[in-house]
Amino acid sequence: MNTVMLRVEDLAKRFTLHLQGGVQLDVLNGAGFEVRAGECIALSGPSGAGKSTLLRALYGNYRADAGRILVRHDGAMVDLVTATPRQIVAVRRTTLGYVSQFLRVVPRVSALDIVADAAGGRAEAHTEAAALLHRLNIPASLHGLPPATFSGGEQQRINLARGFIHGHPILLLDEPTASLDAANRDVVIAMIREAKSRGTAIVGIFHDAAVRDAVADRLYQVAPYQQAA
Repeated sequence: MNTVMLRVEDLAKRFTLHLQGGVQLDVLNGAGFEVRAGECIALSGPSGAGKSTLLRALYGNYRADAGRILVRHDGAMVDLVTATPRQIVAVRRTTLGYVSQFLRVVPRVSALDIVADAAGGRAEAHTEAAALLHRLNIPASLHGLPPATFSGGEQQRINLARGFIHGHPILLLDEPTASLDAANRDVVIAMIREAKSRGTAIVGIFHDAAVRDAVADRLYQVAPYQQAA
């Protein structure tokens, strides 16, 4: 479990504010760390430092302006900064999972189907999905319903089930317990620990200090960008 699964090298990201005269806002500059199999790195830093930007760049939602994001995919290191959209989709399909804070799914699809569809086409996907939803305390009476009217905590647990069911070797977590009560938070802590024991490399944002202390092996400090004078 000493294999490097994700390496970030000298990463930079700038946003152009077109509605403010093209002002450029530097968010990340020189970010760098690596994550090994079975390890959890927690992104730390004040609000606005760029933690969410960094996590989205790692998933390929934001294209970095400089540096490299090397992901171990199919036995080779793929640089997501220079990868084609087709390559990024392939990496996401089998290697890189992401759990966001908010559920964004096709309307009118049941909670069970939403989770099962993320399993990668396995025949037993619906059985696994039902078991995960049960573990996350989503009652069977809700499994056949679209989650649009679910509570925030229920929707977040659907998102967690989607993120964990595939078993991606690398998993990105954006505040995975933000909307959860203590009992469900403990379930998620156990799921993260089990994923680590299977060799999953995890990068996460955990504003809940108790969750962070329970799952993170070390912190990576994301410092606010300092504009040169």
